[in-house]
Amino acid sequence: MTYLGEGWDSTAVLVGGRWVERRPRRPEIGPQLLRESVVMPWLAPLLPLPVPVPVIVSEAPVVVRHELVPGEEQHALNAVQGRQLGEFLRALHAAPVAEAVERGAGPRRLPIARFRAEVRVPGGEELLARLDGLPADTLVHGDLGPEHVLGRDGALTGVIDFGDLHVGDAAIDLAWALHSTSPEFAGALAEAYGVTRELRERALIWHRLGPWHEVLYGNDIGDPEVVEVGLAGVRDRLGVGVTHG
Repeated sequence: MTYLGEGWDSTAVLVGGRWVERRPRRPEIGPQLLRESVVMPWLAPLLPLPVPVPVIVSEAPVVVRHELVPGEEQHALNAVQGRQLGEFLRALHAAPVAEAVERGAGPRRLPIARFRAEVRVPGGEELLARLDGLPADTLVHGDLGPEHVLGRDGALTGVIDFGDLHVGDAAIDLAWALHSTSPEFAGALAEAYGVTRELRERALIWHRLGPWHEVLYGNDIGDPEVVEVGLAGVRDRLGVGVTHG
């Protein structure tokens, strides 16, 4: 086995050079991994890029395993990759929601009360208020960022980490892609996906909210450095001074 690393939710090792084995870092993540093993075999054939398709190795403790998705994290994304990701997201967001719900995907409740208690920022209430009334009618990846988009030789080779897959606002999957990437990549993605002005504005709301989750996670694990990184992100994206609980 080769240790691959750990995210917020799970640890991963490479088995036999081919299989990625994942274990939850916290008890509440176990059901999330089991849900992936039900949803992803149905979803994968609908998508134009490779994605993990976990199978259950053990339920007590929870262990799942899937074939290694090829490629590496990309640090300089190009227009070809932007078009690929735009087409990928268009296909994902067209997946039948009712069928996803039947397999265990559902809405995700945002920790609004914790946001208010643990991140106090001028303008924060206005941002949180903008979350009211956003659509929740699309199957979304839910945590799409550079570490989850893999590529090689100038093209994308896969998208990973569907632990936050849920029924929500399509704009959440466009937050990083439209607002934290190069104009070349973002423009090609927007054209391939068919991004509207209203969708772009909603994506900016989700982009600004992203670091708030990092503050909560840092508090959960008792790591002040993670909290400070999250707060720096809040400051950067809102352009205001911040205090936290």
